[in-house]
Amino acid sequence: MNILILCNKSPYPPKEGGPIAMNAIIEGLIRAGHRVRVLTVNTNKYFIKMDEIPRDYRQRTHIEAVYIDLSIRPLEAFFNLFSRQSYHVQRFITREFEQKLIEILQQEEFDIIQIEMLYLAPYVRTIRRFSSARIVLRAHNIEHRIWERIARNCKNPLKRLYLGHIYRTLKRYELHALDQFDGVVAITRNDASFFRQTGTATPVIDIPFGIHLDEYPEPPSCEYATPSLFHIGAMNWYPNMEGIRWFLHHVWPLIHREFPDLKFSLAGRNIPEWMYNLRIPNLEVVGEVEDAMAFIRSKCIMVVPLFSGSGIRIKIVEGMTAARTIISTPVGAEGIHCENGKNILLATTPEEFAGAVRSCILDPEKCRLIGKNARMLIEEEHNNDRLMEKLSAFYRSLHSN
Repeated sequence: MNILILCNKSPYPPKEGGPIAMNAIIEGLIRAGHRVRVLTVNTNKYFIKMDEIPRDYRQRTHIEAVYIDLSIRPLEAFFNLFSRQSYHVQRFITREFEQKLIEILQQEEFDIIQIEMLYLAPYVRTIRRFSSARIVLRAHNIEHRIWERIARNCKNPLKRLYLGHIYRTLKRYELHALDQFDGVVAITRNDASFFRQTGTATPVIDIPFGIHLDEYPEPPSCEYATPSLFHIGAMNWYPNMEGIRWFLHHVWPLIHREFPDLKFSLAGRNIPEWMYNLRIPNLEVVGEVEDAMAFIRSKCIMVVPLFSGSGIRIKIVEGMTAARTIISTPVGAEGIHCENGKNILLATTPEEFAGAVRSCILDPEKCRLIGKNARMLIEEEHNNDRLMEKLSAFYRSLHSN
C-alpha cells in the first residue's frame, strides 16, 4: 500500500517519546513492504535540519518538513479564553503546511493517509478535497485527559482556571474530530476502549508502541551489588517535569536518608537550568544522552513518577526491553499490560516509592526476576513486526471498504 504519514513533529531523530513512537511505526510499515512518505511539521521546540537526516532515511521515507512556530503568544492565548476553539490545535493551522500537503496530494495517489496526533486533524478537510485515500488518526494519547489531569493537580487557582479551559476546548474538539476519520489507531487498549465508548461509528483498533526486538537483544542482568537509580525523559513535557519535581522534593530525601551512598541520575532533553543548579545530595543531572538505550543499560532501577499524561510511556517500554526494574505510578504504567510485583513495581506516595526502592536494594534476586519478566512482556506484546501485520490487515480492510 502507498501510505502518507503526517507528523506533528519530526520522527527523526527519534530522541523523545512522540518521535520514537512515530519512527517505530514508519520503519515498521516499510519493513512490512509498504511504501511510506512523510510530511512533518518542523517546530521551534523540536527543530531539525533536513541535511542532518541520514540520506538512506530520507530516501526510504521521502520526508519533507514545513516550519511552524509553536511559541505561545500571550495575547492570542488570552483572547482564546473567550473562544470555544482549542488554542493547542489552532497553532498548527498554517497556509504553508496546507500548500505543501496539497502539492503532495496532487503529485501522488495514496491508499492510506495516517495523521499522527490530534493536532493535525484540521487538515482532514483539505485531504478530502484532493484525495480519495482513507484517513486514519494515530492517537498517541487521549489528548484532553492529559490536560484534565494537569489542571486537577495544579495548586494555583488562576492557572487551574486557564488549564481547565484548555482541557474543555480540547475535549470538545477531540470528541468531535473522531467522526471525521475513516479509522482510529489507538496506542493502548484503554484508549481504544474510550474512543469506542464515545459512540463514534469510526472503526477503532489498538496498536501499541512496538520494538524491533532483533535490534535489542536481551542485555546482561544488572549488577545489584552497586545499584543505581535513574530517570530519563524530555523535560519540556510538563508531566515529566511535574513528576520529577515531586520525586526530588518528597521521595529522594527518604531514600537518601536510608541509603546515603545511592545515586540518582537524571537524563533527558531540555532539562531546565534550575535542575542543574539543585544542591541535592547524590543527584547527578546528566542532561541529553547520545544513546538512550545505552544509558538505560548502564543503570539498574528506573523511576517514572507520573501523575498526569495519557497513552503509553515509551521510556518504560524501552526500560522493560532492557530488562530493567521499573518503579512507576499507576498513571505512568497506563497502557502497558503489566502486573505489580511481577514485571513492574507500582507506587503512589513518597513512602511507597521509597519502600519499592528499598525492596530492590535488599532483594536483588527479586529485582532480576522483575526485569526478566518485563522483557518477556515486551517480547509477547510489543513485537513491532507482529504489530505491523495487525495494522496492515486493518488498513487493507479500510481500503477495501
